[in-house]
Amino acid sequence: MAVPIPDTHRDLLDGPVVVALITVMPNGQPQATPVWCNTDGDYILVNTARGRQKDRNMSRNPRVTLLAIDPKNPFRWIEVRGQVMEITEEGAVEHINALSKLYTGNPDYYSFNPAAKGKETRVIYRIEPLKVVAFG
Repeated sequence: MAVPIPDTHRDLLDGPVVVALITVMPNGQPQATPVWCNTDGDYILVNTARGRQKDRNMSRNPRVTLLAIDPKNPFRWIEVRGQVMEITEEGAVEHINALSKLYTGNPDYYSFNPAAKGKETRVIYRIEPLKVVAFG
């Protein structure tokens, strides 16, 4: 059952704060990647492309941790330990474009990397928070 994200720290997960996503490699080693994310209410949404390491890790092992640190106050942060509840390609291009607008002001994610447009499959990971630690 999802643990609520406190309203006091929701802004750190709804962007434009770059978040560390920690997944688990096949050998058990943690792997961290900076990502954009947002929430859909109770769940955290992360977007990536098929075949990337985080995609392979989350597809194989749904346990993840996200860490967001307030860029204006490093003593204010939130850690969310959770699990991937849904993986979908539906609406993923629109989602990455919405994140691009939120994080960069540009509504076209592929304007930053035109060579990738139409050559990668975008995926949304819906993450259920199971433990939340908020500080500051």
